[in-house]
This record gives sequence, structure tokens and C-alpha cells, in this order.
Amino acid sequence: MKKLICLLLIAVLFTLPVLSLAEAAYPLTVTDQAGREVVIEEKPDRLVSGYYISTSLLIALDLDERMVGIEAKANKRAIYSLSAPELIELPSVGSAKEFDLEGCAALEPDLVILPMKLKDAAQTLTDLGIDVLLVNPENGELLNGMIDLIADATNTGSKAQALLEFASAQQTALNENLSGAAAPTVYLAGNSSMLSTAGDAMYQSDMIRTAGGVNAAAEITDTYWAEISYEQLLAWNPDYIILASDADYTVEDVLNDPNLIGCRAVENGNVYQIPGDAEAWDSPVPSGILGSVWLAGVLHPEVYSEAEVTAVIDEYYETFYDF
Repeated sequence: MKKLICLLLIAVLFTLPVLSLAEAAYPLTVTDQAGREVVIEEKPDRLVSGYYISTSLLIALDLDERMVGIEAKANKRAIYSLSAPELIELPSVGSAKEFDLEGCAALEPDLVILPMKLKDAAQTLTDLGIDVLLVNPENGELLNGMIDLIADATNTGSKAQALLEFASAQQTALNENLSGAAAPTVYLAGNSSMLSTAGDAMYQSDMIRTAGGVNAAAEITDTYWAEISYEQLLAWNPDYIILASDADYTVEDVLNDPNLIGCRAVENGNVYQIPGDAEAWDSPVPSGILGSVWLAGVLHPEVYSEAEVTAVIDEYYETFYDF
């Protein structure tokens, strides 16, 4: 009889649901990147993202099917059509410049994720009883903080951990493989103008350093894109000129610019544009580490071959975006 009871108990135990040790317990309190404490009563099933960076993260965390609203111009984001085309058909909640408060509230979301610029909108939605997280992924550390924050709020810690570990592994590999390599100077040209560049305090400068280069504009301390002159660019005389992925001009435009005669990068044909087939790696998106891997292949092809770079990029998108 005792043996039968034991067998029955074992059978019952094996049919009970197994809870992950990392599973969140609701209600839970998180602190967003504006320092606001947000109490989330239940696991959020209806999500709205008003920011392309958080939307990309939601896809990587396998949360895109829970989304009911998205930022404006979603159809212009290649990553959505490649990995989650259904997002393009979702209602738009506008942009940081023109956010649709009424439209967002009408979607009855459980959780809304907004950029820091929309603090006022966040407060209004909070007053309506809607949970809002403000995010500010302006550099690598803040990007990782955003990933942890959203993962905590949505109970997707294991997926976030895999994402962070991938980036950390690539960072370690870059540091080790490029240790002792000569660091060429790199001028990163902005989207709207070749004479717009990122100073040392910006995310893009971290990308250059991680790829084994030196930012030619490191002396600039602005936290936003800075405008310079041709004279300044020629004085820096960078080894490479790298165009932003969304640049309004081309590599050929730079190579044929008569104002750049004598510039080392132009004379040597070392002008490249960051690929943007999926995402803009020169912005703080979850895939941003791929920008450093790609740039390392440009600056140090003897260390990072084209095949090796492609393999890392393919592994990332196959693992986290299913394409």
C-alpha cells in the first residue's frame, strides 16, 4: 500500500508545472531609466512600443506577438519586415515629436514602452492607470540596462541573458583578437551630412574603439552630432571615413569630393558605409555589437575575415530574429 501511495505521489509531482527559477513574481516593482518606480500588477500581455529600439528588443525577446501598437513609420524598418512583418500592420502611436496619446490609450495596453523624450506622455498614461516604462539607451551600459529592465517587466530574463551573453562574448573576442593591433583613425560621418560627426561621448565612438580604431573626432565633447568644416577634417586626416548606415549620400560622393583631395582615407580608397540591410548598427540597438564586428573586418581584415564577420552576423539574426 505504501509503495502504491509513493508511486501516486511521484506521478502527481511529475504532472505539476515546472516554474523557472528566473520567473518573475507579480506584482513586481521596477525602476525605469527615468528613475520612476513602476508597479506591474500582472504579467503584461498587451504591449505598445513607441520607440524603434525597444521594438527591436521586443522581437529579440520573442514578444512581438504580444504587441498591439507600434511607433510611426514601422514600414521603413527592415528588421520588422524580415523578422516580424505582422508588426507593420499594427496601429501607430506616433513618434516622439507627435505621440498619439488617445490612440495609445484606446489600445488598452498592459505596458507601454516610450523614449525619455515622452516623459509628459508617460505621466498622462500613468494617470490613466496604464503602466509605462521610459527608456534611454544612449550608450552601451544604458542599452544593457534597458534590456534588463524590459526583461524583468515581461518575465523574459532567460532570453535577455542569452542576448547579453552573445554581445559580451563578441566584445571579449574583439578585445582579445585585436590586442596589440595598430589602431587606425576613423572619421564617422553622420546621416544628413558628411561634415556631421560623433564625438567621444557618443555611442558611435564606443563602436569605433571596440573595433580597434581611434575616433578622429575624439576631441569633440558634444553629446549629439557635431558639425565640422572641411579644414577640420583635413587636419584630422583620418585613415578611414565611415558613413552612417542611413546616410543621404554615397561612398562615391565622398571619394569624388574635390574638397577632400589629400585626405588619407580618400587617397587610399578607405571609405565605407555601415550596412543597413536589417538595422542601423551605428545606433544603440540590441544588435549594435555587430557594428563593431563589421568595422573590425574593415579596419583589421587580417584578423577578421569577411567570412568570419558574416558568420557572426548570421548567427545573431538566426538566433534572435529567426531569419
